[in-house]
Amino acid sequence: MVTLNEINITPLLDLAFVLLIIFIITTPLLEQGMDLSLPHEAGRPDTKVSPNDIVTVEVNAAGSYMINSRIAPLDQVELALREKFAKNKNMVVYIRADENGPYKHVAAILQRCDRNGISRISLRTDPRTGKR
Repeated sequence: MVTLNEINITPLLDLAFVLLIIFIITTPLLEQGMDLSLPHEAGRPDTKVSPNDIVTVEVNAAGSYMINSRIAPLDQVELALREKFAKNKNMVVYIRADENGPYKHVAAILQRCDRNGISRISLRTDPRTGKR
């Protein structure tokens, strides 16, 4: 009669390594925003805004725009903002712009928002390293 005093954990380790590799590969794909370096400023804490009211526009240093996790030219960004604002007058536009990019790209978004009557705008910064 043979008794087993040991449990073979090799298949469990193989499974753990496969899952680890899958998570390492897929996690970066879940982040669909632009790679931005936000300005480092400490501001007021955010007021409560419903997540359904927030539309985020991102601008990288090269002047590429992203809305709804898709890169789009400025005219398409304006069209999307106009359509969303027509459906939701409580909409807040979060503008995330790279601190090293020219201000003209941010000014273009601000001008398009103003042209369409969108006045609830928040310029986003990275408060974790703000120095004031």
